[in-house]
Amino acid sequence: MFNINQKPPIYDPEAVQPLRDELLYMGFEELTTPEIAEEVLGSKNDEVIFLVINSVCGCAAGSARPGACHAVQNDLIPDRLVTAFAGQDRDAIDLIREKYLTNIPPSSPFMALIKNGEPIFVMPRHHIEGRSPQEVADSLIDQF
Repeated sequence: MFNINQKPPIYDPEAVQPLRDELLYMGFEELTTPEIAEEVLGSKNDEVIFLVINSVCGCAAGSARPGACHAVQNDLIPDRLVTAFAGQDRDAIDLIREKYLTNIPPSSPFMALIKNGEPIFVMPRHHIEGRSPQEVADSLIDQF
């Protein structure tokens, strides 16, 4: 059994909520606890899951979230859209990084396509930072 949210959020939840809402409005589900993250990412049903690790940083606001939102308005999108917030959903993020993103240096923002519990595409921060939202979206759409 997991310890549910043992680590407190680093950022004020009220201040961060609008940053979370950007993805929620586009149909993303939140992975707020290790249990939810395990249930979703651990499924072996051949679904392609689009994971966005959200963040308060400028490249999340300027490129990652707008790029992800634009990409999921495409005709072809992954089966499931999920997000967890670095510095907020800390226990869920720890599980995601330790179990599903092994051998991938942690970064946020971060995006991945996961199928049957394995990443099939990753876009770490250094592939987001300095790129326009359209460039991020185009890269994601190519992978969808």
